[in-house]
Amino acid sequence: MIRDDAEALRTAAALAEEFRPGASGRDARRELPRAELDRLTATGLLAVTVPAAHGGADVSAAILAEVFRLLASADASLAQIPQSHFAYVNVLRQQGSPEQQAFFFAEVLAGRRFGNAQSEAGTKHLQDIRTRLVRGEDGSYLLTGVKHYSTGALFADWIPVLARADDDLLHVAYVPADAPGLTVTDDWDGMGQRTTASGTVELADVVVPAAHVVPHHLTFTGPQLHGALAQLLHTAIDAGIAAGALAEAAEFVRTRSRPWFESGYDTAAEDPLLIQRFGELDLRRRAADALLTTAARAVDAAHADLDDDSAAEASIAVAAAKAYAGSAALEIADALFEVSGTRAALDSLNLHRHWRDARTHTLHDPARWKIQHLGRYVLNGTRPPRHGLL
Repeated sequence: MIRDDAEALRTAAALAEEFRPGASGRDARRELPRAELDRLTATGLLAVTVPAAHGGADVSAAILAEVFRLLASADASLAQIPQSHFAYVNVLRQQGSPEQQAFFFAEVLAGRRFGNAQSEAGTKHLQDIRTRLVRGEDGSYLLTGVKHYSTGALFADWIPVLARADDDLLHVAYVPADAPGLTVTDDWDGMGQRTTASGTVELADVVVPAAHVVPHHLTFTGPQLHGALAQLLHTAIDAGIAAGALAEAAEFVRTRSRPWFESGYDTAAEDPLLIQRFGELDLRRRAADALLTTAARAVDAAHADLDDDSAAEASIAVAAAKAYAGSAALEIADALFEVSGTRAALDSLNLHRHWRDARTHTLHDPARWKIQHLGRYVLNGTRPPRHGLL
């Protein structure tokens, strides 16, 4: 059990150092991080957002964001896996009944993991959810559909499934991973975040008791932080990728790069042009971290005093941080090769994993729409929409 913010940070920092040495090899060989995820779970870190009233540490958004940033700086795939876990713990905090909260928070405290079965392929758009919950005469539901990009599902004890009920409103069904009719297929072949196992979940008349179905649509009827918190963790992953790529670039230049012959210096690390570039890249990293911190504080402030204005400010702060951190991660991961030289391109070194992870992760949702909402907010005072992605 982790009891407070400080212990959560110490644990995350220690795990990052423990996971860092094997991250490149796991990516290159696509070795799924089962042992590492079990180690992460055993520390109690996945239970840190359980409310204090239920026995959890109930850490702030700022602490949770830093936990994710630290983990992603070591292994972006490993950090991505529990993102949905925390998002669906938050769904229970917002809309779970007292009985549901008591049951599922106890599961999380006992080390059970949530995955996700949310996105669908081949639909009109992201929110065109076709997976259905059909209520039977006995009050239970039958769940049918196919989900893609189901990060965490392969490693989960419970798989939260986003579906529409007979009223066409969104619900989340929490389904045990071994439920009859549920199949998880490890068919993820993305160029980046290779070891997230973000594959396919198929649901064929899976029986779900009513006690395991949460009315997620109610989250968006008033001021909410569901989207802000979920996006904050994505932002922290991008900031972590940027930090990890910059640290590896610096180590490579210090220990392996040769100086350009025109520089007049004995080592590449003394080249003033490289020093200048590293300074520019570090400015980008620091700015991404600062925006992440600012956004996390806005989420915490809104949590303490939630209304339309505070929720809007939190969403806008997270949108700004996410748009910036994504571009920073891509620039720094690309510049790694620029500053390191030809040898850095060797496939055997696998330095390209940082760029592949950044490019893949930043495709979750388009930054251009975040910039749109920023512009509307600052120019016309238009609050961002309540759709869970801001």
